[in-house]
Amino acid sequence: MKWIGKLILIAAILIVGGIFVYRTFESPVNTYTVTMDGMTMPAVTGKQYLQLFDENKMPHDILLKGVNMGIAKPGHFPGETAISKDEYRRWFEQIGAMNANVIRVYTLHPPGFYEALAEYNAKAKHPLYLLHGTWINEDKLGASQDAYDPDLNKEFIQEIHRIIDVIHGEANIAAQPGHASGQYRADISKYVLGWVLGVEWNPAIVKATNDKHSSARDFEGRYFKTAQASPFENWLAGIMEETVSYEASRYSWQRPISFTNWVTTDLLDHPSEPLPEEDMVSVNPNVIEPTTAFHAGYFASYHVYPYYPDFLNYETKYTEYKNQQGAKDSYAGYLNDLRKAHRMPVVIAEFGVPSSRGMTHRNIYGWNQGAHSEQEQGEIDARLFENIRNEGMAGGLVFSWQDEWFKRTWNTMELDDPDRRPFWSNAQTSEQQFGLLSFDPGNKPTIQVDGETGDWDKAGIASVPMQSAGPVKAAGEDYEAQKLEQWYVASDERYVYFRLDFGKDNQPFDWSKTGTMLLLDTIQDQGQHQLPGGSGLKTEAGIDFVIDLKGPNKSRLVVDSYYDPFYYEYGELLNLLPKQDHANQKNNGVFHKSILALNRPLDVPNVHGQTLHLPLDSYETGLLIFGDGNPDHPAFHSLTDVSYNEKAHTVELRIPWQLLNMKDPSTREAMGDIWKEGLEGKTIIPGIKIAAVTYRPDSTNSPDEVGGSDLIFSTAGISEGQLLQKDMAEYSWNTWEVPTYHERLKQSYYILQNLFRTAQPIPAQ
Repeated sequence: MKWIGKLILIAAILIVGGIFVYRTFESPVNTYTVTMDGMTMPAVTGKQYLQLFDENKMPHDILLKGVNMGIAKPGHFPGETAISKDEYRRWFEQIGAMNANVIRVYTLHPPGFYEALAEYNAKAKHPLYLLHGTWINEDKLGASQDAYDPDLNKEFIQEIHRIIDVIHGEANIAAQPGHASGQYRADISKYVLGWVLGVEWNPAIVKATNDKHSSARDFEGRYFKTAQASPFENWLAGIMEETVSYEASRYSWQRPISFTNWVTTDLLDHPSEPLPEEDMVSVNPNVIEPTTAFHAGYFASYHVYPYYPDFLNYETKYTEYKNQQGAKDSYAGYLNDLRKAHRMPVVIAEFGVPSSRGMTHRNIYGWNQGAHSEQEQGEIDARLFENIRNEGMAGGLVFSWQDEWFKRTWNTMELDDPDRRPFWSNAQTSEQQFGLLSFDPGNKPTIQVDGETGDWDKAGIASVPMQSAGPVKAAGEDYEAQKLEQWYVASDERYVYFRLDFGKDNQPFDWSKTGTMLLLDTIQDQGQHQLPGGSGLKTEAGIDFVIDLKGPNKSRLVVDSYYDPFYYEYGELLNLLPKQDHANQKNNGVFHKSILALNRPLDVPNVHGQTLHLPLDSYETGLLIFGDGNPDHPAFHSLTDVSYNEKAHTVELRIPWQLLNMKDPSTREAMGDIWKEGLEGKTIIPGIKIAAVTYRPDSTNSPDEVGGSDLIFSTAGISEGQLLQKDMAEYSWNTWEVPTYHERLKQSYYILQNLFRTAQPIPAQ
């Protein structure tokens, strides 16, 4: 007989003094289980939500509000499983304080994770629940192109069994490379809401599996069966069967179950998707059905981001959809379709945007993959979560809890050293900064780009010697405010910092009178030997980068065209840019803007009855943002590149290492001669030669023009029209194997904390 409790919805009708009272359940102060047919369950699935039990064993809906937690921290790859129990304990306290109720993990964590969670929940008024993933060997899956591969399945099923043993506190796992291990004695089984099996399924592998096993019959097991399912869907049903069977037979427990899915393999058709592989095959949860022997229930899990795949920007069904606030919202439109297409609860198991400096993909509403401040990240994440709730999803788990230095992104991955990613923080790589918890460089805050200079003095950073500094020409009336009195250089695991102290003239610092070029020579035997701006000044050094400071919205970093990886890749290799004959010639007199690609050319079908032909999409990542980079200040803007103090005549700036073509600053590894060695070329540099030259801006010049012809002051000596290389400052830094960092909760954390405080399930109609 079907358990009657499965029919009870979010509320109970209580009769009090003859009056019907509608009771809404608040968060539980404890965790209760229910036993049916000898099976203990901590949760079940309802019509729309997952459900927990109260002290009367009645199920009530829970809106999942949570985070995804990775398994890495700075200085370590994920396989090193280096996060300590103390770190987990601290993070659980912060996640609980954020008013979240669930954490999702993708794979087995070290014993400290489970111990810390058990200890936290033993004391917390409102427990943190867990959705536990089971990772599949993606390398083997990719090599075999077959989900039924025997070796792959043996390993996957063993991993599932291990994790089931782990959550029941009955596992001893021997050490092996790339895998957590140890004695697992913390029983957290009552806090595990459910399983989310597998990974984002590669559509080519799904199709290959279907093709290889096209004669496979529908699956029929004790707990799951399929109807008109594809071979891949039958395989998933078998994996879920194995998971439930093992836990039921060994521990007499059941809990809700799901598998990872994403937009690329959803069950919907997307007529405006320009890339065939993004809509070539479906993995349909609806064709898998639990039997009456499985009481805990089955739910769907999707990763849904607002900026990818591309149809989310163009499919008119979604771009014309209006959310509950009446605004056009393709994300809400997609969620609406997704929810209606499923007959079980749908959890958005990943969503969010990163607070990275670099951007990877655009969204039509500006909810891009990157180039967001922490404030913007929080506001967008909050809006996405509101859509998730309003469109009837079972909840949403923001990606991710912590930043992940080891990650890569398609538009920057050719520009760094993949073996060294965890050892420094690449502000240009969006995947590294999805977290609500930032790992800021340094054991403690050191240099804050906020126009105040006390932190430089406190850190004991010495000024750069200026024995050869002086005017380029006879001093004019504004010379005192146009010369540099002192300047400084520093660096950490994320940035190179500059501080410029200008002279004072009893007036606020005036960008209309003073511009500055920072000239950087990073790699030997190349670079430009003439300054930009039309002054005609030459230099013995090869200038690889110029940082041109001339005020907000007009300051930028430019790169020697011979050393420009964007043009080399998209112009020379892929032929997607107009031909520039100068680019493969050293010292060609041309600097390029620093650009990142966002999308290759696309043909987008079925947009208002037409096909859109879109060119290569890119943006200028070298444009510098002015603001206040101090997290302790009310005006904090996390994307600040430049800050200045009008009264003190000081300018501070920070430049991400990758903007200087550094592949790994921890070993001083720079990109090599790309025209001879390609993007994979590299060289170890001793340091960076730097000079600063000030100039009077020409108001008639275009804001895009770099530098100026009216040079005022130089930190390096000038002789016979040459800026002397020997007088340039030589900045070097110590290499490192162990990065330093400190934790900081981002502004986005507090925005979600406020939202999660009041977000509840939608009452049943």
